[in-house]
Amino acid sequence: MNKTLIASLCAALFLIGCSEADHEHAADGSHPPAAEAEAEDAHGHGAGGEKITHFTDRTELFVEFPRLVVGETSAFAAHLTTLADFRALTAAKVSVRLTGGDQPDEVFSVDKASQPGIFRPEVVPKHAGDRELSIEVVTPEFSVTHELGPFTVYADRKAADAEPAPHDDEGIGFTKEQQWKVDFATSEVVTRPIRTAVAATGVLRARPDGEAQITAAAAGQIQSTGSFPRLGQQVKKGQLLAYLVPRLGGETDLATLRAAANKARVERDLAQQELARMEALYREEAVPEKRVLAARAAAALARAELNATQQRLGQYGGAGGGIPVRAPVSGTLADVRVSPGAFAQEGALLFHIADRSRLWLELRVPESDAARLASPSGAAFKVAGKEAGVEIVAGKNGKLVAVGGVVDATTRTVPVVFEFTPGDLALPIGMAVQAQVFAGGAREAVAIPASSVLDEGGMSVVFVMTGGESFERRQIRLGAREGDWVEVLDGLAPGQRVVSRGAYLVKLASTGTAQIGHGHAH
Repeated sequence: MNKTLIASLCAALFLIGCSEADHEHAADGSHPPAAEAEAEDAHGHGAGGEKITHFTDRTELFVEFPRLVVGETSAFAAHLTTLADFRALTAAKVSVRLTGGDQPDEVFSVDKASQPGIFRPEVVPKHAGDRELSIEVVTPEFSVTHELGPFTVYADRKAADAEPAPHDDEGIGFTKEQQWKVDFATSEVVTRPIRTAVAATGVLRARPDGEAQITAAAAGQIQSTGSFPRLGQQVKKGQLLAYLVPRLGGETDLATLRAAANKARVERDLAQQELARMEALYREEAVPEKRVLAARAAAALARAELNATQQRLGQYGGAGGGIPVRAPVSGTLADVRVSPGAFAQEGALLFHIADRSRLWLELRVPESDAARLASPSGAAFKVAGKEAGVEIVAGKNGKLVAVGGVVDATTRTVPVVFEFTPGDLALPIGMAVQAQVFAGGAREAVAIPASSVLDEGGMSVVFVMTGGESFERRQIRLGAREGDWVEVLDGLAPGQRVVSRGAYLVKLASTGTAQIGHGHAH
C-alpha cells in the first residue's frame, strides 16, 4: 500500500473519529442536522426539514433547512463546494431569495461563512404560498445562482407539521467536512464518444532521421571550440561542437601528416618540372615519346598523392589541429558524455542529439489483439508521474507510421508505430509507457472516469452520489475503455454523479457505524 493511500486512510479515520467525538448525539445515537435541531429547540417538536443538493458549472450546493413558515426563523445551513478543486468555499456573500406567487421578492443574506464552506442565512418569510427558491452566491471571482425550484411557505406551524416528513437520506454517509479534507471529487455520468481500444506497452523514441549518436573517430583528447555544448542545448545541423585531437604518434599524428603533405608537394613540383623538361626534349626529337608518357604519369600520381595528404590534413582544422566534431542533425543535446580536456577512446559516445519536436511511439500489441488493428485510428498513453494522458489524433497532432506484419517470437507481440508532436510536454526519449491503440471509429456511449471504478473481487463497483452527504454502492458492467474514460454498459444513467476521487474512502465509511458521516456541526 503506497504512502498516499495510507495517508488518505489515516485522514479518513481521523475525520470519522472527530465526527463521533466532537458532536453531541441524539437520544437514538444519531446526529440530527443542526437546522432540524434548532427547529426542535424553538418549537418543541420535530418539524420536517429539507435537504437539497444542486450543481452549477462552478459550485455544488448542499443545503439543509426546516420548512418555511410565515413569521418564523428558518435557519439555513448552506454547504458550498468549488468544483474546480472540490474544496470548501471560504469567502462569499450568500443570499436566499423567495420569488413568485404574486408576492414581493424576499431576500435574506449573509456576508461570510460561519465556518469554511458553511453559510447560515436566516429566512423569515412574510408571505405564504408557493414560492420559487434560489440561493445566490457572489465571490470576488464569480457569481452563480442555484435555482432550487418551487417551495411552499406555510401560513402557520400547524399547516407545516401537517405535511408528511420527507424521507431521510439512506445509504453511506460521508459529510462535507470529511470530503473537503481529503482528496475527493465527483463526476457526472455522461454520454460521450468512445472508441474500442486494445492495451499495449510502448517506448518513446526519436525519429530515425532525427537522432544521431556521435562517437570518437579515433582515440584522442576533446578540446572546446569556445562554449562547450551542454545538456539540453539546441544545435543546428553542421554546427561545430568540439575538436578531437588524436594522441601523438602513429599515422594520425598531426606533425607526421604535415610532413607527408610537404613531401607530397615537393614530389609534385619535381614531377611537374620533369614533365616540362621531357615535353621540351620531345619537341626537339631528343627523347622518345614513351619518356614523355612516363613523365606525365609520374606527375599525375604526385598530384593524387598530394591531394590525399591534404584531405587527411584537412580533418585537423583549428584548435591546435583537432578533428572537427559536427552535429549531423538538428535537435537537442539529449546526452553529453565528455568534457573539455577529457580523453576519449575510439568509438566512445561523445554526444547524443535528438530532434524532440516530433517523436515516435513504438508500441507492442499482443498477438491476440493484432487482428483488430488493420487500420488503427489513434492512440493514447500515460507516462509515470503525470496524471493526464497524451492522445495521438491522426491529422491533428500525429499519424500512424506503420503496423508490423510479423509476430515477435519472444514477446508474441506485433509492433505499431505512431509519430506525434509532444508540444510543451517534456517527454524523455526511451521512457516506457502504458498505452491504448484505438481500433476503430467512435460511438456514443454512457461513460464515467476510469478512476471512479473499484475492483472488488472481480466485480466493478462505483459509489453513486444520492445526496450531498449520502452515497450508494452500485455494481456496474463495463465496456470499452478510452484513455481516462470507461464505458458503462449497465448500472448507471446519464446525469447521475459518481465518486471519481476518494471512492475507497467512501467504501471505508460504509464499513463503519451508522453514525459515520452524520456528525457535523451545521
